Parts: sequence; structure tokens; C-alpha cells
Amino acid sequence: LAHSSVATIVENDGKFLMVEETDGDQVVFNQPAGHLEDGETLFAAAIRETLEETAWEVELTAFTGLYHYPAPNGITYIRHCFAAKPGRYHAGQVLDDGIIAAHWFSAREILDPQFRARSPIVRRCLQDYLAGKRFPLDLIHHHIP
Repeated sequence: LAHSSVATIVENDGKFLMVEETDGDQVVFNQPAGHLEDGETLFAAAIRETLEETAWEVELTAFTGLYHYPAPNGITYIRHCFAAKPGRYHAGQVLDDGIIAAHWFSAREILDPQFRARSPIVRRCLQDYLAGKRFPLDLIHHHIP
């Protein structure tokens, strides 16, 4: 079973937007991320999930990579990761179920081995971003009738 998902790397003044969330009975950190809904483009999903999980509107600037992660729960996640810049913040917006809070962390904090990343691809997405991996958004073609 494979799940198509999106994630965004949102940088502002050297800090990265991260979501503190529950995964079962654990509290972990992830980029703003989630699943694609029927009829939705990857771009729209990334923007929507970021807003729902962090209350930040973002503008996608690049595609950073595609990540294949067979999780211990038996589900394989195909993550489409995007770079984005922050726009308007909606103070007081209620965040998605399971989301505790949104935080800004330095890359050093996120890459620290003690950081409670939801999965190994959280660090890998950030490492690729920091290495300068940026692909034009028109690399992705959406054919939605």
C-alpha cells in the first residue's frame, strides 16, 4: 500500500517551519506535510497542508525531491517535497487534529540526532534543501480533467 504525500521546507531568516504532532502515543516533529486529496494538484496539497498545520500561507518556489519511504507500519510513503517561502500568518487559526503547535527551528537543531523527527525523510528533505537541490516547479505536470 502506497500513500502519495506532500511536504514543504519553509525557510525564514535561517529558521525552518516545523510541526509538532502526535504519532500514536509519541510527540514528534515533521515538516508541514500531508496527503493528496482527490482532484487536488500536488502544489495545491502542499499549500493547503502547510496552512492547515501551521496557519502560514506559503508560496512554492521549487521542487526539492521525491522520497520513497517504506514505514515500519507497512505503509509506503511517496513524499513530494517542495521549497516554499512564508507569506501571511493567520494568528488564532485552529490547527489540524493531531497538531500540537508550529515552531521555527534552525537546521542544526533539526539535524541533531536527539531531535524527534517523525521519520528519516524529515532530515533527508532538509539535507537536500541545504545542499541546494532545487528543481523548477514545471518539472511536475498535473493532468486533472
